Amino acid sequence: MTLSTALIRNLAALYPDDVEGSDDLVDSLSFVDSPHDDETIVRAGYGAGIVGALVPLPLLLTPAPLSFVLFFVLVTPVAAIQAIHSLPHLQAAFRRTEALGDTPNLIGRAVLRMQVQPALESAVRFAAETGDGPLSDSLDAHIDRAMGTSDAGLLSFAEEWAEWFPALRRSAHLLATAQDAPEAERVRTLDRSLSAVLTGTRNQMADFTASIRAPTTGLFAFGIMIPLALIALVPAVPVVGFSVNIWIFVFLYNVVLPGSLVVASLWILVRRPVAFPPPKVSHDHPDVPDRLWLRGLWGIVAGGSGYAVVTMVGPTHLAPIVGLGLGLGAGLLAIFGPILEVRHYVRDVEEHLTDALYIVGRQVAEGESVESAIELAAERVPAETGEVFAHAAGVQRRLHTGVEEAFLGEYGALRDVPSPRSRGTAALLAIASNEGKPAGRAIVSMADHLEELEEVEGKTKRSLEQVTSTLDNTAAYFGPLVAGATVGMAAMISTEDMMGAADIDAAAFPAESLGIVVGVYLVLLCFILVPLSLALRYGMDRALFGYHIGRALVSSMVLYALTVSIIEIAL
Repeated sequence: MTLSTALIRNLAALYPDDVEGSDDLVDSLSFVDSPHDDETIVRAGYGAGIVGALVPLPLLLTPAPLSFVLFFVLVTPVAAIQAIHSLPHLQAAFRRTEALGDTPNLIGRAVLRMQVQPALESAVRFAAETGDGPLSDSLDAHIDRAMGTSDAGLLSFAEEWAEWFPALRRSAHLLATAQDAPEAERVRTLDRSLSAVLTGTRNQMADFTASIRAPTTGLFAFGIMIPLALIALVPAVPVVGFSVNIWIFVFLYNVVLPGSLVVASLWILVRRPVAFPPPKVSHDHPDVPDRLWLRGLWGIVAGGSGYAVVTMVGPTHLAPIVGLGLGLGAGLLAIFGPILEVRHYVRDVEEHLTDALYIVGRQVAEGESVESAIELAAERVPAETGEVFAHAAGVQRRLHTGVEEAFLGEYGALRDVPSPRSRGTAALLAIASNEGKPAGRAIVSMADHLEELEEVEGKTKRSLEQVTSTLDNTAAYFGPLVAGATVGMAAMISTEDMMGAADIDAAAFPAESLGIVVGVYLVLLCFILVPLSLALRYGMDRALFGYHIGRALVSSMVLYALTVSIIEIAL
């Protein structure tokens, strides 16, 4: 039983009364393969509300105003209930987005299989079996239900997903039509089927990118930069006769602004039509260290060192928040760094895959066997891609195995490479090895398809990066610099007020407390803006989030402390 499963069940036990779920909740739980039924989730939400009502009560023992505590007592239970009840819907939306990102790959595999053998049923089954994820699982289920029919479940599958990806319907109909078309027409129809799904992906992502420019600009301006810029004016407020309390800024900068940013981020993310997530690397991968969580202990070392350094050289009041940020950041980097290294290797393997396929395809079309063409590709293709083909060629020679075993078998070149693209390519090469010379054109077409797909993914990510790069750069660099400068100026203004206006209770608002509040806000920005930026570009991925959040926390805390110190010394 996982921690989240146990938590949901324990929360549900706190509310034993009868409840009633909804059809939408049932569908979402089914789609994400949840171990819970809808009634358990509803009960867990109400149980979370009970806990949420108790959590703020210790605030009564602090100097916090009663109104501040009452706000949390009233709002926290409602927020907890809504969070638990909405979580399955959010998980389903994110999973569906990632699944749809595999649509070009799935249709491409079916198209290429039909170029080798023009049989729709075997092509559709090949596309489902060589894929991994909700889309392939859904297609596999439709194939089983449509056993013996003319469309092999492809059209019913397309109808199910057309609500979220309309181009899939047209692509599926073209693919089904190609089976009975004359050979010359079949090739053209298959190309149009693949083109339809690629164009659909391009258009949907272009529309989405255009639609989020205004919301992300507003989020950046009103949720981040304007609040940071206003910090410098805070200590001057008492001069004009207004009473200020640090708890107001705790409420605004550590509760209202982060909460609003989270809601806005989720609103943007659930509208993303497709995502191209990086390959999944499991913790049992041979290049991932055992007991990975123990590496997080480096965070304690980094946090303690940061606390000690800031205490010695100043500003001393920021030592706790800088130590916390550095500790969290270093711990995340240590835990998720090895996973990212495996990811980089997978990307290196995929980098020259199209070149290798062109070489193999041309050689097979000229009458060479796939096995000998793989050896030639191993000699001519550089870097990790060439090494993988060399490994496969070596397995073929030493063990006298076929293409599939050389790539995907127990000693295969791709056994420790979690790349769906590479593994699907290897599976098609295995089929082509049984077809001989006619498969040469299909292999070249596969290379063209991969190149087109890489172009679509690359262009989509570049377009989104133009919109989102400001967000993670703000969390890691710009935000801490602006915050440090304004907090330093606030300290100067506060000092001048205390020296030159004895009748103003400026001392009731110490700049040190403001510096800590802003530091907490910067830490929260790293946990909000970095995942938002990465999720828009790549989809939801815990390892990617963890590593980049860690990096942003380290740079953010270092820059914040340095900037505050320099401004205070200079002014």
